[in-house]
Amino acid sequence: MAYTYDNLKLEKGMYGESGKSFTQVLEAADPSENYRGTPLEGLDAFQRQLKRFDIHVKGSRSDTVEKFFRTTESAVLFPEFVSRVVRQGMEEDNVLPSITATVTQFDGMDYRSISSAPSEDEKSLKRVEEGAQLPQTVVRTQNNLVKLHKRGRMLVASYEAIRFQRLDLFSITLRQIGSHIARMHLEDAIKVITDGDGNDNPAQSFAIGTAPIGGTKGKLTYEALLDFWGQFDPYTMNTILVPNAVMLEMLKMSEFQNPLTGLNFQGTGTLASPLGATLLRTSAMPAGKLIGLDRNYALEMVSAGDVMVEYDKLIDRQVERAAITSISGFAKLYADAGKVLEI
Repeated sequence: MAYTYDNLKLEKGMYGESGKSFTQVLEAADPSENYRGTPLEGLDAFQRQLKRFDIHVKGSRSDTVEKFFRTTESAVLFPEFVSRVVRQGMEEDNVLPSITATVTQFDGMDYRSISSAPSEDEKSLKRVEEGAQLPQTVVRTQNNLVKLHKRGRMLVASYEAIRFQRLDLFSITLRQIGSHIARMHLEDAIKVITDGDGNDNPAQSFAIGTAPIGGTKGKLTYEALLDFWGQFDPYTMNTILVPNAVMLEMLKMSEFQNPLTGLNFQGTGTLASPLGATLLRTSAMPAGKLIGLDRNYALEMVSAGDVMVEYDKLIDRQVERAAITSISGFAKLYADAGKVLEI
């Protein structure tokens, strides 16, 4: 049986189609649905091209970087390989999916989110008499645009330095680049939660030892966490972001040493607090603070496209100083769904 992927013409221009990724262009020319019931079912269009040129990217017997450049057509696949592995690094241990309510894909740099900020009177559940007007929820566009930031790293290596390296080994460096980019996006998200997105919506800040939070300033206690938890109604504090030192303080509390809590952590790697909130430790958090939030309502992530690489340089083996970037921004949905506790 003849397959389309064997005769597909690959060229640089496939990276330049507006609004489409390289994989989407490949899929349009060689749809995966045509391979149902065949040995190639389960592979996407890019993976079929790897098979076509017999390029193995994983395992101890993975090919060298040089294998991509055996032909001018197979060289076109290299930027997509780099992009995919960087994206994999961004997704490993990524905290962002655990703190964002929604992700908006946006093709541009000027994004305006929406908001709904009901008053206390509008939040109350009132009885509506027959013929009376129903309470209103007003949704407006934000006054200020969401600021999107380009975050990335520069891949600096000569082709001669990497041509004989195994792709599996080279992937480790690319995944680390992805991890660094994800960390920078997380720092942006934390800044928006605490300071707002430019629309006069910073997070409400509380301090231990200052009403309504009890305790002594500088000392984190379970009682102080309970007081903080109590400030979230009508939202639910289901996620807590903490720096390493605060995480250690919390783990030393007797309330966090419940055998079931430890057993769950050992089995799944997820640590849930006795308050029912998931604890997320990250070095992106400033020292001496923690953030509590209702992840279902607090934050919107705006992403302007996928991971971008300078495909011209990579295809032409001009690896020296090839930029790998990702553009994202964050908007606050409901300001009261995220709050800060200063220890």
